[in-house]
Parts: sequence; structure tokens; C-alpha cells
Amino acid sequence: MPGTRKLGRTTAQRTAMLRAMVTFLLENGKIETTVTRAKEVQAMAEKMITIAKNDTLHNRRLVLAFVTKEAVTCKLFKEIAPKYADRNGGYTRVTKIGPRRGDGAEMAVIELI
Repeated sequence: MPGTRKLGRTTAQRTAMLRAMVTFLLENGKIETTVTRAKEVQAMAEKMITIAKNDTLHNRRLVLAFVTKEAVTCKLFKEIAPKYADRNGGYTRVTKIGPRRGDGAEMAVIELI
């Protein structure tokens, strides 16, 4: 996994959280989370899009092993990846939106460009 941020969780919890967040990002196109989580999600989402740019059975299985919904995988290969076919990285954008009201954590929006 990219990065060395542990996000205050065990390895299994962290992996499950990132899988869910990447799936939600690819499904909806935009999510709101903390800045550190957004940076980790950004790295994983960009890896998934890069893999999906080459539509082979092996790549579909690699993506299905990480993304938790089969419908999102189909959307990734049919709609999202072809849109970025001529682009070398930089598929997502992280925008800071200020502190969270409850605990003051720095919040950000991560979205597909």
C-alpha cells in the first residue's frame, strides 16, 4: 500500500476503510473526509484507475480484489478509465475545506477530475 500513514488503525481496519472509501469515490465521484485520509484514498484510487486503463482479465481481477462492488468495477472499466486514457496520472483532486466542527480536524473533498 502506498504511503506510511497508519491513520490510528490496525492493518486490517485500515485496508477495509481504504477499500470502502475508494469504492465510494469511484461510485459517486466525490467524498468528504479528513486531509490525511484523502491523501491515502487518492493514491489508491489513482492506482485503480491506472490498472483499469488496460482492460484485460488480469486487470479486472486485480481491481475486483480491492474494490468491494462489482458494479463499481464495471463502471470503472467502461466509463471512468476511458475518460483518462490520454492522461498520465492526476485523476483526482484534493481540496481543503477547513476544520471539522466537532474536533477541529482538517477536512477535505476528494473528487475525480
